[in-house]
Amino acid sequence: MQVLQEMQKWQKVQETCKIKNDSDRMGVQQSGKYVSLRRPIWTPFMLSEVVVMNRVQPIRDVRIIEGMKEYFRVRSLRDYLFFCLGIYSGLRVSDLCRLRVGDVRGSHVRIKEKKNRNSRLFIIHPSIRADLDRYIAGKKDTDYLFVSRQRKKVSRLKNQPIDRTTAYRILNEAAREFGLQEIGCHTLRKTWAYHIYKQDSGNLALLMEAFGHKDPAVTLRYIGVTQDQMDAAIAALR
Repeated sequence: MQVLQEMQKWQKVQETCKIKNDSDRMGVQQSGKYVSLRRPIWTPFMLSEVVVMNRVQPIRDVRIIEGMKEYFRVRSLRDYLFFCLGIYSGLRVSDLCRLRVGDVRGSHVRIKEKKNRNSRLFIIHPSIRADLDRYIAGKKDTDYLFVSRQRKKVSRLKNQPIDRTTAYRILNEAAREFGLQEIGCHTLRKTWAYHIYKQDSGNLALLMEAFGHKDPAVTLRYIGVTQDQMDAAIAALR
């Protein structure tokens, strides 16, 4: 959503100001003189995410969720815990990636969200506690929880957190194994919300607060419930 907003902002500048090309820099005429601006750079991954974000679906079938948990568990404890923390916390992938070991030593995790700086407090699901303790044994509190196995291309630093591109690849490789489509970085967050709502529709107010939504219809559409209702209505036609 942030990328989409930046794209729309840049398009507005182009429409309302006189643009003068200068390689990858731009001159915008303001108050009779040109002001040099740096044009935003959007990678193919960022652009594709903008296009498909609203089409990304939650994982609705609990049997598939359990199957994916086992799929990750036998391949990578890191990826298994990343998946589980995602579907049990509702955190954005960007916030999951920057968790540190010290954040998960207790029963709850307190984090300030990167996007809107809101504080979040959530319980660590009891089902992953033992695996999490085994995973962080011997690690320092300041270590990133989900460390990339490779050096960063630009900085050449080691022991850095995985990024959204890696998270996307991890999720989509598993999704193909289970025949899932329209899976992306928002899938974990939507899966959490979808099952919170299905468990008790009275939780809608909690989800609206978590997402910062003012309209219940927006939340229901975001988590895929509206699509379920539409599918059921069409299927019931005679």
